[in-house]
Amino acid sequence: MNKKIAIPVDTQNMLDAHFGHCSYFAILNIENEKLVSEERLTPPPHEPGLLPMWLAEKGVSDIIAGGMGQKAIQLFNQNGVNVFVGAPKLSAIELTNSFLKNSLAFSANYCDH
Repeated sequence: MNKKIAIPVDTQNMLDAHFGHCSYFAILNIENEKLVSEERLTPPPHEPGLLPMWLAEKGVSDIIAGGMGQKAIQLFNQNGVNVFVGAPKLSAIELTNSFLKNSLAFSANYCDH
């Protein structure tokens, strides 16, 4: 199964806890449960509701985030994107590898707005 995972990251490619204002999105292409490529995309200026549509148009199937508002989660789901929140602050590669091994531990969603 092929997936395209988006992770909001900072300039050091570490998870950015505030997904809506991240510096970049690491986009990781997965084929047959293996990471085959990674790219970094600069998001458009922050506007409510824009990122779920923008990432869905890029073919993203899953997003791993630290925190995210409930409305954003709903918009991602409406656009066919699975959302996983409460991820620890790790690099995009570490998060993806743990996610693929089903060993990524998620905690609470730290976004309350």
